[in-house]
Amino acid sequence: MSRVPGWLGRVGAGISKVGERLDERRAEAERDEDEPGRRRTSPSSDETDGASGDQVPAPPAYAPAVSPRPEPVAAVPWGLRVAAEAGWRLLILAGAVWVLMKVISSVQLVVFAFVAALLITALLQPTVARLRRHGVPRGLATALTAILGFVIMGLVGWFVVWQVQENIDTLSDQVQDGIDELRKWLLNSPFHVTEDQINDIAKQLRDAIGANTNAITTAGLEGVTVIVEAMTGILLAMFSTLFLLYDGKRIWEWTLKLFPAQARPGIAGAGPRAWRTLTAYVRGTVIVALIDAIFIGLGIFFLGVPMAVPLAVFIFLFAFIPLVGAVVSGALAVVVALVTQGVFTAVMTLAVVLAVQQIEGHILQPFILGRAVRVHPLAVVLAVATGSMVSGIGGAVVAVPLVAVTNTVVGYLRSWSQEASLRHAPAPHGATATPVAPVAPPSDSTSTD
Repeated sequence: MSRVPGWLGRVGAGISKVGERLDERRAEAERDEDEPGRRRTSPSSDETDGASGDQVPAPPAYAPAVSPRPEPVAAVPWGLRVAAEAGWRLLILAGAVWVLMKVISSVQLVVFAFVAALLITALLQPTVARLRRHGVPRGLATALTAILGFVIMGLVGWFVVWQVQENIDTLSDQVQDGIDELRKWLLNSPFHVTEDQINDIAKQLRDAIGANTNAITTAGLEGVTVIVEAMTGILLAMFSTLFLLYDGKRIWEWTLKLFPAQARPGIAGAGPRAWRTLTAYVRGTVIVALIDAIFIGLGIFFLGVPMAVPLAVFIFLFAFIPLVGAVVSGALAVVVALVTQGVFTAVMTLAVVLAVQQIEGHILQPFILGRAVRVHPLAVVLAVATGSMVSGIGGAVVAVPLVAVTNTVVGYLRSWSQEASLRHAPAPHGATATPVAPVAPPSDSTSTD
């Protein structure tokens, strides 16, 4: 028990010595940090409290100067920011278009039937309006115009089928004779075609037909479904045409209610202009197609080409596909002339087709269509190609009027927005603002009145 106090004393002395050494080292460190020639001042109570809080000690004098980092938005170049802003908006727009195309493809029959009804209505609506101006009631004018239009279209289709059935046997014999003559001409031509080469080509054709017999049979079975769908589309187009002719104005007024209130004045003005463009396109296309069919049909008739009238009807129908339709129908007439009447008649048929199409492209279309439908040829080619890739022949027929109507609508909305911005612009300082009446939408519409 006598040793315990001595031991505690030694431990206390050791701790005291350690504390003294720590105080000496702390003082030396403080002297090293002080700048030479500057007396160190003791920090105040506020600085002591701040140093223990959020403040950071100042860097030493030998540390390099570091500039603060800019904000991330300021560090991105202006061009890159604009490209990114436009990029994500384009992605959203492309996604919306993709969804819309998916929806349209799922109800493709309904969409094509309604578009066909719009085109037929654009063709028949002037007749209904003319009857209404002569005092005929709306229902009777619509019924007379629709019945007359559908009867004419039905008679044209029946006439084509009847002519093909009446001339199919004669045409097959003439085709066989034409093939034999073409074979003889190839053997005696300067192209140095041999009998073995012709036989090889014929054998390959027979093998291809034999290998695809199952596919041809399947296509024949699927033709029943195609006929049912075609009949459904025709009936739907007929009913839609009747309602558009009879009640087009109220349908358009109801459609306007689907748009926001601020956009309705512009849409109300763009709609009638789009309808005039569509009407001018359909009417001009029908007139041009009729002229092509008449003159090319007369040319191949006097050249002795069989089935001149059905070929003229095909030329009329294919004329609704810009550029491509004229090439296909003209090539069909030339092929029939080649296999039935020989090379000379085929060359003359080609000359007739090219002459009529050149007159059509450079004189008839600019004169008949005028300024109502003005689309660049490159836009026509791209529209037809895109429409045919998306929806086949129907897409190729619809593509050009869709582009023409879109061009008219966009041009009008751009002008309308500029006028609206000028109307709502503040008056200059010191000038008296003159009230400007709002632009009323045009009185014309899709009504049959």
